[in-house]
Amino acid sequence: MNPPEAAAGGAVLEREIRGEAAMEAFGARLAAVLPPGSRVYLAGELGAGKTTLVRGLLRGLGYRGRVKSPTYALVEPYEIDGRPVYHLDLYRLSDPEELEWIGIRELFADDALCLIEWPERGAGVLPPADLHIEIRHAGEARRLRLAAGSARGVELLRALAAGYPRES
Repeated sequence: MNPPEAAAGGAVLEREIRGEAAMEAFGARLAAVLPPGSRVYLAGELGAGKTTLVRGLLRGLGYRGRVKSPTYALVEPYEIDGRPVYHLDLYRLSDPEELEWIGIRELFADDALCLIEWPERGAGVLPPADLHIEIRHAGEARRLRLAAGSARGVELLRALAAGYPRES
């Protein structure tokens, strides 16, 4: 699998996030610039903060219910202001072909926002991401590396960079 930034001319943004509240705030900021139909892939070790970021993103879109990791169900669907949002966690996926069983192609239809944790487990079946976010432990903080995988991803990074301070 080629690095996502190769498809988008090397567009990358890095941020350091300190604390759960700051991770949720970053997710909300991301929600503010995500157009319908975006595909966001989240990579990182267990406990890195992927679901926390998704919780902030969903809250930023206006969702007020409980946000849980879809580790066992694989997909958690939401509808927010008439907009379909799918949160997938592929950690327990044993074969990428299993994605066909859950109707992955329909999930990526039209204007659905797709947020996918552990996307490497779906390699070969998942379409390319617009934005790939890698989260790494950095002591008490988290280091985020956001890489564009499409022209839409480049625009997302520009929008984030224009209105977000260097460190949180």
